[in-house]
Amino acid sequence: MKSFRYSAPDPLPPTDRAWPDATITTAPRWLSTDLRDGNQALARPMSPARKQAMFDLLVRMGFKEIEVGFPVASQSDHAFLRTLIDRELIPDDVRITVLVQARDELIRKTAESLEGAPRATIHMYSATSPFFRRMVYGMSRDECKDLAVHGTRLVMKYAERLLPGCDVAYQYSPEHFAETEPEFALEVCEAVMDLWQPDEHREIILNFPTTVERTMPNVFADRIEWLHRNLSRREHVCLSVHPHNDRGTGVATAELAVLAGAQRVEGCLFGNGERAGNVDLVTLGLNLFTHGIDPGLDFSDLVGIRRTVEQATGLPVHPRHPYGGSLVYTSFSGSHQDAIKKASDAMAAAAEAAETRVDRMPWRVPYLPLDPRDVGRTYETVVRITSQSGKGGLAYVLGQWRGLQPPRDLLVEFAGLVQTRADAEGGEISPGRILGMFQREYVRAPETPELPEPDDEPMTTVLYVDGGGFDSGPDRVDAVERVRRMLTERGFDLRAVHHTERAGRQSRMDTAVYAECHVGGRSFWGVGLECDIETAALSAVCSALVRAGSRVAATGGGSWNWSNEPSH
Repeated sequence: MKSFRYSAPDPLPPTDRAWPDATITTAPRWLSTDLRDGNQALARPMSPARKQAMFDLLVRMGFKEIEVGFPVASQSDHAFLRTLIDRELIPDDVRITVLVQARDELIRKTAESLEGAPRATIHMYSATSPFFRRMVYGMSRDECKDLAVHGTRLVMKYAERLLPGCDVAYQYSPEHFAETEPEFALEVCEAVMDLWQPDEHREIILNFPTTVERTMPNVFADRIEWLHRNLSRREHVCLSVHPHNDRGTGVATAELAVLAGAQRVEGCLFGNGERAGNVDLVTLGLNLFTHGIDPGLDFSDLVGIRRTVEQATGLPVHPRHPYGGSLVYTSFSGSHQDAIKKASDAMAAAAEAAETRVDRMPWRVPYLPLDPRDVGRTYETVVRITSQSGKGGLAYVLGQWRGLQPPRDLLVEFAGLVQTRADAEGGEISPGRILGMFQREYVRAPETPELPEPDDEPMTTVLYVDGGGFDSGPDRVDAVERVRRMLTERGFDLRAVHHTERAGRQSRMDTAVYAECHVGGRSFWGVGLECDIETAALSAVCSALVRAGSRVAATGGGSWNWSNEPSH
């Protein structure tokens, strides 16, 4: 690769930059360009119905500024704008924006297309970079500045003449700002403001795009901070940024620009747009949300948002897209699953101790920066099982879907069975299949279990009692003692009875008992799910013995005949 053909743009000279020490405490103003920049980037632009679906989505989410199109660029953009105005589909608290180049006939037609609109922003742009001035425009600096001023004068002229009942705001963008000499960009913006004369009742939006992202985000932040300090009439200027994502750093560029003084960010949902896309407003908004800052946008139905965007644009959202991807709240790794399971249990226990709901507790779960429930996702798909998963994922599935909390050694054994199945099939195993495997493998006692008669050598057994109304008090003690007597009378050496705490969750069955029976020098697990502890314990032991018998038969040792004597 011939890297000598490329070079990094010149940074600003060293300054006493303050943005590295700043923090974001409030959300910026948002403008969605999904219906303009995002639409222009599509191989098949949106139909009127898809545009309306996108507009309605943006309104529901809480966007107050929406760029609805480039009305002189295509008949479809013009027709959609007229539909919004003529059918009075623009809410009173929403301001639409339209884009136009700095040319007389285009500005006039744009103003005409807004007739009847209650409020609108006319967004005019002109390129200012040396590359454009020399190779596209063939203009000097002064001619380039005069173009921006002349275009502004035309916006004012046609707004006054053609839109007397419309609250018209003005936005100017020096296109290719990131490649323009900073002092020249400032000179052009000052000349535009000299004509517009912003004041407390007459704001101007100055929008600075990374039309093509070529620099690291810190270089763009330096430029924004320099403008923030040097623009006159700063209190009447809304300093806006429009980052693209050519280097894959659009989100960082926007965040650092806000630290540097930007008050407004333009972008698209899920980062749609030309080339590598515009900055992703979903990621930006939820980055704020996960830092405890209200983004001012409603992401509570992120699945529905993603579905609408995919249907409107025809572009799928990547499964690993931050926050919105189908797999970002899913863990296949065993260590991740284990951490999620343990932290979720700890949060549930803390909520129960504080007598509050889990969703009112501070979110502290490893590998999940956001509670999936806050964006309309569920825990049922957080942990998914493949050959890469371990006991933590199985514990999560069994706990969330059935309220079970099996002992660690049982989970380790079951994980081996599941991994063997996953390796053989080469894919994911659903929670439903996992539950079925667990049921068939361990919960296999007859409906009326009977234990074998005492043998010469007692079978040692350990029981694990899981909930069922015996969490504390004399009832549990009495029940456990009855189980102990029952097993001892039938020749079992009951070594221990352990009790599993439920971490604040309600069980989905009355009692679960896990039995670990040692037969012929090996350990066999069984599970009983019953209404009372005695029956559950009996079922668990019988299940373990059934499994022991099948293993003996499978290894050529005959079958277990309930009297602990092999039959051949």
